[in-house]
Amino acid sequence: MTLHPSLSRRGLLKGAAALALPAVAGAPAFAQGAARELRIGNQKGYLSLLKGRGALEQRLAPLKVSVKWTEFTAGPVQLEALNVGSIDFGDVGEAPPIFAQAAGAPLAYVAATVPRPQSEAVLVPKGSAIRSVADLKGKKVAFNKGSNVHYFLVKLLQKHGLQYADVNAVFLPPADARAAFEKGSIDAWVIWDPFLAAAEKSLDARVLADATGVVGNRAYYFSSLDYAAKNADVIKVLIEELDKVDQWGKDHRGELAGELAQIWGLPKPVVDVSIGRSQFGTGPITKAILGEQQQIADTFFDLKLIPKRINVLEAAAPGLA
Repeated sequence: MTLHPSLSRRGLLKGAAALALPAVAGAPAFAQGAARELRIGNQKGYLSLLKGRGALEQRLAPLKVSVKWTEFTAGPVQLEALNVGSIDFGDVGEAPPIFAQAAGAPLAYVAATVPRPQSEAVLVPKGSAIRSVADLKGKKVAFNKGSNVHYFLVKLLQKHGLQYADVNAVFLPPADARAAFEKGSIDAWVIWDPFLAAAEKSLDARVLADATGVVGNRAYYFSSLDYAAKNADVIKVLIEELDKVDQWGKDHRGELAGELAQIWGLPKPVVDVSIGRSQFGTGPITKAILGEQQQIADTFFDLKLIPKRINVLEAAAPGLA
């Protein structure tokens, strides 16, 4: 499940706060026992749950690390904040870090969720004559340009013998795409949870195909290359605490859905659908996982969505497995 939907976009975060570095050049702050700060930029998702529990602050207190939280509406805005030095850590989907790296942002991938392919899908109206992916040829298909579902659609079409150019792509953000879907001005909509679940529940939309066997659909956690290099102990604690929330959610899906329903402002039955098909688990980044991101980056370059080819491994945190 992608728990970081891009509900809206705000302008560039202003006012960068400089990270206090140790007096001894090149020496990690924790080696000297100096006080440190962790500035987290969170969307409304698992990081919000972690914030509410206070467990992270308790784990980091013995390391003399204080935590500052700032909420954002979308991954791209978080990455802009990272680029200007305003945050040290955040959560994001598959696509935004690729654009950020192509733009020169100093991001480092530090953690990823397990794949959640059932949490993104192609929707059609209940009574649609479209019964297979092949039937999308020549049809109007709406999706958010340069998003995880953009990549999913390309790969789904390829799997079923179609080219991206075989469909009439309509670039719309989720709210506008939903309106177009309701009006019948598009034939299909490619979308992620919880928008996906909301359309299923309230519009009686039908899933034509989800991402199972096509793409992974992970969520990612990022830092800056500099912060990750100097604060490996902090990053380790973060990953452990995020996985604890993930594993708790796996065993308490009803409670998780209730909490996220309040955070997202959605009816609990909608979130129940989303959580019911989610997969759970968060762990460190590996070369194999970044290989998945490389495929997305290469596809986006071929689609001329990014201006140059990038090497995703250059955004790997130190100690990559």
